[in-house]
Amino acid sequence: MDDETRYEAVSSRDARFDGEFFFAVVTTGIYCRPSCPAVTPKRVNVRFFPSAAAAQAAGFRACRRCRPDAVPGSAEWNVRADLVGRAMRFIGDGVVDREGVAGLAQRLGYSARQVQRQLTAELGAGPVALARARRAHTARVLLQTTALPVTELAFAAGFASIRQFNDTMREIYAGTPSELRAAAVGGRGHGGGTVTSPRPRSRPVPGGGPAAGGIPLRLAYRGPYAAAEIFDFLAERAVPGVEEVRGGPGPRTYRRTLRLTYGTGIAEVEEPPAGPRGRSRPPAGRVCPAARGGDGGWLECRLRLTDLRDLSTAVQRLRRLFDLDADPYAVAERLGADPVLGPLVAKRPGLRSPGAADPEEMAVRIVLGGPPARAAELVRAYGKPLDAADGGLTHLFPEPAELTGADVPDPVRALCTALADGTVLLDAGADRAAAERALAALPGVGPRTAAYIRMRALGDPDVGGPEAGGRTEAERGADPEGAWRPWGAYALHHLWRAGLLPPGELPAPAGAASAA
Repeated sequence: MDDETRYEAVSSRDARFDGEFFFAVVTTGIYCRPSCPAVTPKRVNVRFFPSAAAAQAAGFRACRRCRPDAVPGSAEWNVRADLVGRAMRFIGDGVVDREGVAGLAQRLGYSARQVQRQLTAELGAGPVALARARRAHTARVLLQTTALPVTELAFAAGFASIRQFNDTMREIYAGTPSELRAAAVGGRGHGGGTVTSPRPRSRPVPGGGPAAGGIPLRLAYRGPYAAAEIFDFLAERAVPGVEEVRGGPGPRTYRRTLRLTYGTGIAEVEEPPAGPRGRSRPPAGRVCPAARGGDGGWLECRLRLTDLRDLSTAVQRLRRLFDLDADPYAVAERLGADPVLGPLVAKRPGLRSPGAADPEEMAVRIVLGGPPARAAELVRAYGKPLDAADGGLTHLFPEPAELTGADVPDPVRALCTALADGTVLLDAGADRAAAERALAALPGVGPRTAAYIRMRALGDPDVGGPEAGGRTEAERGADPEGAWRPWGAYALHHLWRAGLLPPGELPAPAGAASAA
């Protein structure tokens, strides 16, 4: 995409490109998302940036009207397996905040200088600037949803000092933390990537910290979103004690426990209501790539955390679970040309490929197999109980080190031993191909199960095409040129929903992994 095409997207306020690029106006010093509702600036005054961090580094501050820091993430980082794609997934999971640039480089297997150079070349900002933009957004959310004292809030957001926190907030948002907090009172949220709800369902605790109701957020997505289907998928596979889905279709709430870096949490995500004001997905046909991208929206979410430093990591994991950074327009354009998939895509626009809130947990559930009740037995035997049960939520899913005993089924024990000793790595920016090879070599796992783990636990959309391990010649013939790539995972979900493949199974002979 060249700059003139980008300007056309800005002129038409095309929300399909929110998060894909940003534009700044030199006469105002503000940067925006492409769908910003403000008057379109003259082309001569517009500059384009590949990331919010790059715009911030160039001296532009965030627009208060469109909140460009709160857009959905780019689907490109879910697809790419190179250094930049892996680095962006690691940064989103908070690795730079916890381990610094040296830790990021070590996880990637490159020098810190090389990581800096490649990120700057592609995104206009290095890992420190990208992590700084992430911290600033977390701080804004905490300012607007909690009464946490500013000093505590700064460190909870990941800043190293109060001065750094104040300077960053002034530079990015053109206001002091106190001014931003005051402006949020009675204000309205924008349907962005992770923004505060305009009608919070919890009030700040006078003594600081989130209320018992948690931190209310909006988790944005682009384009159409088949919410009913993803809630169906999660409800059918919910592990008692760790997950639950309340309510009937339409007003359902998905709830689960989270094990995070600094503490634990409970997440609640609401299914958007159907109808004119809360349509879960648009009518068939609106997913055409040429259509305006005005169908984006958000999922209402509430997070209760024992340590607020885990906020941005928890949000990112929920985004992966609900596949909120996907690009449904690109998926529809690719799969819609397939004679089998085309009608299915038109019937269910915005169908997503759910990921995992905890990759290691998901891998254990897939290898264990069977109904959710089987995983619930592991949870009751080895999981850590919550201090107090919360509805149907009673435990954290057991860590791999807790599942290496003789009483654990052999395949699960082999997997958890490999996870515990680092033979298999399933973190956010893991080398997916290397992880799949290591998984396939484990006893009781095999290539098909490894491919399914790659799809769910590692969030790889490029799984399930004709090159998938174990597919027959007839199955390969259905897509001889790899026309599903890089969206094979979405093709599988369409085939499952249509009943053309057994639900939750890869297109392989008997013995393939089933969904967890």
